Amino acid sequence: MNSFRPCCALPIIGFMFMALLSLSYGQEAAPAPSPTSDGAAIDQGIAYILLVLALAMTYLLH
Repeated sequence: MNSFRPCCALPIIGFMFMALLSLSYGQEAAPAPSPTSDGAAIDQGIAYILLVLALAMTYLLH
C-alpha cells in the first residue's frame, strides 16, 4: 500500500471525470417531428360530437 501515493490519485480521478463528461455528450436529442394532419382526427372529433349530440337528444326526447 505504500507504493500508491496520494499524488497518483488526482490524475486518475481527473481522467475518470473526463471520461464521464465525454460520455454525457454522446448523443444529441432528436428534433421533434413536424406535425402532419390528414384530417382523420378532425373527422373523428366531429363524429364524436355528433354522437354525443344524438345521445343527448335521444335522452331528452325519451
